Amino acid sequence: MPPPTSPVVAGWELALRLRERRTELGIDVGTITQRLNVSRNYWSMVENERKILSEENLAEVVELLEFDEEDRAELFTLRIRAKERGWWTKYPRLFDAEVLRMLGLEFGAQEIHDYENLLIPGLLQTENYARAIMTPAMTVRKVEVEQRVQVRMRRQERLHGDSPFKFNAMISEAALRQQIGGPAVQREQLEHLAMLLETRRDNISIRVIPFTATSCGLFGAPTLHLLDFDNPWLPTLAWHETVTASSIIDDRTQVHNITETYHDAAREALSEDDTVEFIRSCIPA
Repeated sequence: MPPPTSPVVAGWELALRLRERRTELGIDVGTITQRLNVSRNYWSMVENERKILSEENLAEVVELLEFDEEDRAELFTLRIRAKERGWWTKYPRLFDAEVLRMLGLEFGAQEIHDYENLLIPGLLQTENYARAIMTPAMTVRKVEVEQRVQVRMRRQERLHGDSPFKFNAMISEAALRQQIGGPAVQREQLEHLAMLLETRRDNISIRVIPFTATSCGLFGAPTLHLLDFDNPWLPTLAWHETVTASSIIDDRTQVHNITETYHDAAREALSEDDTVEFIRSCIPA
């Protein structure tokens, strides 16, 4: 089954198709702004997904850009979907706009490749592990910690259900060894990982890069996601996250380089079968 509808993905596709069609026909921005009687800044926000055209203005644009009937119908459907509200929009005080956009993209993804250096991927974390990561942040109120844990668990719903996405996690051995929250929390988390690998291989893959690996282009890299979509209009996107910054990468050259590095690193990772055994060997007694 296709992934669920995401307003963020719909808005992205709508903006992308309008921008690419305008470029293909060689129509400058001035021609469009004059036709719609809007400012260049307004149209810039449309092409950068910060504004959704009114139905009337979209009708003007699709006529100017000479879309055929099938494309027109698709674009109007995308406009309707883009105006819906995803569950993540309930948390504007917890996350900035870029993180909220990532949550929307993740919700509508078909497949995700993830790399983690020091932590278990958020989509595979237990509640106690997630809470332990967030608790030391003294600037975060307890209620906000619980809301962030709630969001993390909500994200994991896309791993299950009728249309789960494929999740490929590649993690450093360090993520297994670090006793986040203490031995009891670590034990619960590692048992959870082993269980997922043993029962959910249809859509969850976990592979460990051991300390014995002699080279890897991802050594020292931050958290990385590669998001793929089932729609041929939509290219792969990358997400990277550090302690102080996070952002979506849509430059196709950069995404290609990250993808190549990721797949090259996979050659240093243990197989899924060996990873299960390795995870179990790391579980505290």
